[in-house]
Amino acid sequence: MRHFSFSIAKQGKGLARAGVIHTPHGDIETPAFTPVATKATVKALTPEMLAGIGARVLITNAYHLYLSPGPDLIEEAGGVGAFMGWKGPTMTDSGGFQVFSLGEGFGKKLSKFMPEQASPEEGVAVFDEELATSHGKLAIVDDEGVSFTSHADGSLHRFTPERSIEIQHKLGADIIFAFDECTAPTLERDYQKEAMDRTHAWGKRSLVAHRQNLEKGPEQGLYGIVQGGRYADLREESARTLGAMDFDGYGIGGSFSKHDLIGILEKVNVILPEEKPRHLLGIGEPEDLFLGVAAGIDTFDCVLPTRNARNGTLYTKRGKINLENAKYARDFTPVDSECPCYTCTNFSKAYLSHLYRSKEMLAGILGTLHNTYFLVSLAKDIRQSIMDDQFGQFRDEFLKNYKA
Repeated sequence: MRHFSFSIAKQGKGLARAGVIHTPHGDIETPAFTPVATKATVKALTPEMLAGIGARVLITNAYHLYLSPGPDLIEEAGGVGAFMGWKGPTMTDSGGFQVFSLGEGFGKKLSKFMPEQASPEEGVAVFDEELATSHGKLAIVDDEGVSFTSHADGSLHRFTPERSIEIQHKLGADIIFAFDECTAPTLERDYQKEAMDRTHAWGKRSLVAHRQNLEKGPEQGLYGIVQGGRYADLREESARTLGAMDFDGYGIGGSFSKHDLIGILEKVNVILPEEKPRHLLGIGEPEDLFLGVAAGIDTFDCVLPTRNARNGTLYTKRGKINLENAKYARDFTPVDSECPCYTCTNFSKAYLSHLYRSKEMLAGILGTLHNTYFLVSLAKDIRQSIMDDQFGQFRDEFLKNYKA
């Protein structure tokens, strides 16, 4: 008996929809924002804090957890949720993006979103900051898998689709992802096609490995990952190929420009099975949630809200503010007067500005709490607007005031 399923609660206009993902560790009402717990922790927040702000699901990183503390130890602890003290649903990625960061993307600071007219060296680094000080090109891709050296100690490792699934089975998340090859958006079309075809072959092998595990197969939902770079026709081909496979859901992977994203997501999600959930990997700032939901995305994850918070950049209904700017030193109003989170209820911009300027640990805690609450609650508000047939109006009103 399958313990993972998805149901649509309300189909809005166009592709926007509200749904529920049913997992062994609880339901995820969608659209939903998924905080990133890379190493089995959302930086600066406890599981109790996350539950308190309404987070329903966390995504952890299979590559990092494989290297430390190891999948066997986490399996012994009862799975990644039990290991980190999180009682709700969890996701694990396949490790594909981390291998990309170590190999083709290493040192380029490539982001999931490439700015229009950007050079490969521009953009926000989505891989962990510590990789920026690691050594050389670390990954070699072939049709069977990826050989790579650890960014931590240089030791040699090998990921194949079967090995990635085996690791994710041991990590025990409710939602896992097929092993894929994530490519740089700047690579030529021929390689994008080659990597996409490889991702499809790896997806099939991941699916076979998952279904053959009679214990884990029914417990964990496996998502295939749509690739194809910035080419809409390749994305459509990927969606058709993977959509014909019996995945439990689908991730949209790779990198985009904002302009590419809008049209590509709509074309992909029209093709993917309507009855399956869709996750946008690594993208999820406020404006992105509206773009994704309008194009049929159900769940999002992104490291930028927590990373921004650690660097002093917080979200408000009117856009981002950087609390290290001098103008906030004597601003005794909340970060966002409409926000009921603990940070906004109890502290002023002046106090937070002082904490950031003083490099106090509490700055990152309070900032991360606010930014995570902002995204989690915004996704819930978007869901309610779909249920009330008001999504278009809510989106337009929010984006009219929000300055990205």
